[in-house]
Amino acid sequence: MLTLFLIYLGLGAVAGILAGLMGIGGGLVIVPMLVFCFAGLGFPDAHIMHLALGTSLASIIFTSISSFMAHHRRGAVHWDIVWRVTPGIIVGTLLGAYIASLMSTDILKSFLVVFLYYVAAQMLLGKKPKASREMPETVGMFGVGGCIGVVSSLLGIGGGTLSVPFMVWCNITIHHAIGTASAIGLPIALAGTVGYAVTGLDVTGLPSFSLGFIYFPALAGVVSASMLTAPLGARLAHWLPVPKLKRIFAVLLLVVGTKMLMSLI
Repeated sequence: MLTLFLIYLGLGAVAGILAGLMGIGGGLVIVPMLVFCFAGLGFPDAHIMHLALGTSLASIIFTSISSFMAHHRRGAVHWDIVWRVTPGIIVGTLLGAYIASLMSTDILKSFLVVFLYYVAAQMLLGKKPKASREMPETVGMFGVGGCIGVVSSLLGIGGGTLSVPFMVWCNITIHHAIGTASAIGLPIALAGTVGYAVTGLDVTGLPSFSLGFIYFPALAGVVSASMLTAPLGARLAHWLPVPKLKRIFAVLLLVVGTKMLMSLI
């Protein structure tokens, strides 16, 4: 059990750095690794993916707060964008949690693998947006938030892998897109955590120390480290060459995606 807790701490440390550095919440790393840890603990296979998704979203509540506070101190959070996109995000995230409760673990894994490869490809290609492109108006922002919320809930992520590229596509500078994405991760995580906790309340066979699909021992380990390392990631985001780091992260996504794919075969 001590070994597993150390793994959770390690996951949290990496997730915190990624949250501050890329504005992504760290769920793309946390979810696959929690799947492997939960499988090793002998959790029911039908519930493993849902527990990983719910626990990941719960951890992002704390990681997001630590990350966006660090970015806010550097003036890198566009709060007007956060407030405009949040209503759609809440609706989409709750809907995504409900959809996930109806899906099998293998379907969720397959969805995650496809998304990992897609995000990695986008990071490696990195096309520049048109100079005239701007953020959409209120209705458009609600739609964008809804899409980000649904996908984030299905994947157990903070939404940065969608919101950062979208904001850059709309000519928000990369550092400000990362800072704003870290704040957008909070409503996603809150709504997603509620959704996974509620949809798992009546499920039988879940491990002890769980509330619905939230597994507290893993949550405690991940959060303990991630809140400490998120500010470090935010500092790195403003010091280091982000394009090069994004390419490195794309390779990491390809490795994680391939490992998940192999577990399906």
